[in-house]
Amino acid sequence: MSRLPHTLYRADQAGILDRLVIDYFQVPGITLMRRAGKATFATLSRVWPQARRIVVLCGPGNNGGDGYVVARLAREAGLEARVVHPVEAEPHGDAGQAFAEMRAFHCPVEGYRRDVFDEADVVVDAMFGSGLNRPLNGIWAEVVDDVNASRVPVIAVDIPSGLHADTGQVLGKAVMAARTECFLALKQGLLTAEGPACCGELSFSDLEVPQAAYASLRTSAIRFDYEDLGFLLPPRPRNAHKGMFGHVLIVGGGAGMLGAVYLAAAAALRTGAGRVSVATRKSHAAFLDATLPEAMCHAVESVDDLMPLLESASVVAVGPGLGKNAWAKMMLSTLLVYPHVKVVDADALNLLARNPMLRDEWVLTPHPGEAARLLGCSTQTIQADRFTAVREIQRRYGGVCLLKGLGTLICDQEYDIGLCHDGNPGMASGGMGDVLTGVIASLMAQGLSAVDAASLGSCMHARAADLAAEEDGERGLLAGDLMLPLRRLANPETAPA
Repeated sequence: MSRLPHTLYRADQAGILDRLVIDYFQVPGITLMRRAGKATFATLSRVWPQARRIVVLCGPGNNGGDGYVVARLAREAGLEARVVHPVEAEPHGDAGQAFAEMRAFHCPVEGYRRDVFDEADVVVDAMFGSGLNRPLNGIWAEVVDDVNASRVPVIAVDIPSGLHADTGQVLGKAVMAARTECFLALKQGLLTAEGPACCGELSFSDLEVPQAAYASLRTSAIRFDYEDLGFLLPPRPRNAHKGMFGHVLIVGGGAGMLGAVYLAAAAALRTGAGRVSVATRKSHAAFLDATLPEAMCHAVESVDDLMPLLESASVVAVGPGLGKNAWAKMMLSTLLVYPHVKVVDADALNLLARNPMLRDEWVLTPHPGEAARLLGCSTQTIQADRFTAVREIQRRYGGVCLLKGLGTLICDQEYDIGLCHDGNPGMASGGMGDVLTGVIASLMAQGLSAVDAASLGSCMHARAADLAAEEDGERGLLAGDLMLPLRRLANPETAPA
């Protein structure tokens, strides 16, 4: 994947930017269209150098105009290119000019037929752009089904047809592209929810517009990865001692769920917390002591058992394996009035949803199901607009909200949103969230702010999963496999590039 811009925008912002470039900076629309087509064809040629037969699916608007430019350039390069109009169209404006320029090269133009993909090495999806906000139906839905079933590789122009540019949701049907060439403004929906699955690999071109054009628009979100944030962990001084790096207390591990607190504690240790303590059920304490001797394990059955541990902790994380029984409720009700509670996850979030409260200093780390309980809605509602969901959780509960999932989102007190761009499908396994809890708590204990700990922690966690999957693949990746990569990433001066 080529390096993408860090700034993300909504579709309406991209439209404003487009008009600003044309009207204020005096860059003609046809010039932008030619540059977009040129960027798309350059990527197509680089990724599929052996392709000879190109089918360009064109819609009725400017996205179709970009497709006409691709078809013209393909013909100029000596390739077999044909334009397919699923619905009869009479291009006008800039798209009309691009159409005329293409026709000068005698490019075939035809209506849709189902076997057209049998004659293609690559398909160019130039049907609908980022302005689409309604489900595809009729012939358009049929074309999407057929191109997806054909297994011919697709390069999408700016955005796969049928994908919502703001939310990353599929509008009924969407093209599953192998590659997407984005222009001018990188849309936020391409990087979360169903966006990455539809887009494939992403490339970006700013279409050579003046950088001053971006100054008048506030970004909707910021994309980051481990390379962007590793600087937050400087090398340690030579006179370092464990007291300089905080004391993390992890509370959880109800009956049958010892593994959750084990993973959280191990992750906190591997990412550099000075000391790590675990408060868990009496039945678990001795076993955890034996399997993770670097952590201090305490049998906690009552508030009296818990209070001395709170006095010495600098950061408390609650939730991994906590459960929902009377013991869990007692632990959480005690902790929620204590100022050192910094990370709330898993069952603690489910209990918090029943008795909401607002705090400024904590990090909440829900997955979509837990987010739905926090907001009293369905998981489908959360996933339909993850950006709105993460803002609303932050507004209701305060602090920093980290909404897990593909394209993890982090929202702070200013309602600014960051998007973690690391990770892989192998992370869809039990215990991954417990590891993330330990990482964030550890970073906060080492002095990072809540938002910095959540942002860097999400990237370290996801990048560790990427590193762990490199040798043996994504399927079968376990949460415990992240521990050694996490240690490498906690030392940016020696971490892999």
